[in-house]
Amino acid sequence: MSVNSMSADKTILVVDDTPSNLQVLFDVLSEHDYRVAIAKNGETALQRIQLSQPDLILLDVMMPGIDGFETCKQLKANPDTRDIPVVFMTALSDSVDKIKGLSLGAVDYITKPIQCEEVLARIQVHLQLRNATGIMEQRTKELNEALENLKQAKTHLVQGEKMSALGHLVAGVAHEINNPVNFIHANLNPVKEYTEYLLDFVQLYQKHYPNPVPEIQTRAEEIDLKFLQSDLVKILNSMKIGTDRIRELVLSLRNFSRLDEGYCKAVDIHVGIDSTLLILQHRLKGGQNCPEIQVIKNYGQLPQVQCYPSQLNQVFMNILSNAIDALESSGVSNNQEPRITIRTFISSDDAIAISIADNGVGIPEPILCLLFDPFFTTKPLGKGTGLGLSISHQIITEKHGGKIECSSILGQSTEFVVKIPVK
Repeated sequence: MSVNSMSADKTILVVDDTPSNLQVLFDVLSEHDYRVAIAKNGETALQRIQLSQPDLILLDVMMPGIDGFETCKQLKANPDTRDIPVVFMTALSDSVDKIKGLSLGAVDYITKPIQCEEVLARIQVHLQLRNATGIMEQRTKELNEALENLKQAKTHLVQGEKMSALGHLVAGVAHEINNPVNFIHANLNPVKEYTEYLLDFVQLYQKHYPNPVPEIQTRAEEIDLKFLQSDLVKILNSMKIGTDRIRELVLSLRNFSRLDEGYCKAVDIHVGIDSTLLILQHRLKGGQNCPEIQVIKNYGQLPQVQCYPSQLNQVFMNILSNAIDALESSGVSNNQEPRITIRTFISSDDAIAISIADNGVGIPEPILCLLFDPFFTTKPLGKGTGLGLSISHQIITEKHGGKIECSSILGQSTEFVVKIPVK
């Protein structure tokens, strides 16, 4: 590459208090198509650089006021100017001064009296190095961005495959449970009716034959006939309640998976929240380490919202599961009962807002800003992947054009707010 091709559109700042040196360098550099800026001392050079940054600086060491060493030191301390190559010009031949200059960040030395060919050669080398460094930094940035995009794509793909598999599993289980439960449920009313007929018949028999033969009397005592007559109807009623509950759970499983609704459609947000809560019911009941978690629902009057139902249910599942995990592992403050509060309302920016808050011990501020980062988790090894909230953020922001935010008061509560545009 020729000097002229390298010098095109390149600006060299020459800093020297000797007019003859400035004139020589100005003439030589201009002749080779460099743009030349001139400063007679360090203060002027620093002021000029604030207005327009050169591509390289030729800096005299011995100057009145701020000398070259101090000027270089200030340039390298400023993030905006530290990458500009600085080449010292000096009549000094002492290696100590050269070492000092290089330690301050200079890239080279030119010894006075100035040899024009040497100056041009050194300038060309350092401009080429700076250009190559810039290209390398840009390529490194692009590679890092590509790597990050690849990691996120892999994360989303893995999570998507997991949720797809989970959806198919849930839908399959719901289908398999649904048929036998419907069969039992449909036959409970006839069984109850027949049982009532038989009990009425027994009571009629007892009315007309109050003193049966000893064998019948003995058998009635053995089976506790009076208790059986009163308890059998109760059992059938309990079975009816149980099948109703299973049918609700099956419906919730179907609503949660919603494999037939992979496209965007208008839905009632509350149905998805209720379905998710029903699936998590076994965890809300508490256990040895955590009492029952109370769920308070304050639902507002909401219109249907255009969304991807199964993906939105996944977000609710992730947030509610994390709230339950927090209440189970950390407990609550001030000896309160563990509680999750769910509110829905129209926000001030005309979006549907879903607030899910727990009264746990809260999240420290340094961690709060990392919650949506991929693979970040506060859970013990093997207990969490760090993908749930990252995927939730992607679903809400990219898929639905909405927002998801988290706020926390340490020692009191944590709240997630999801906002989704109505249209």
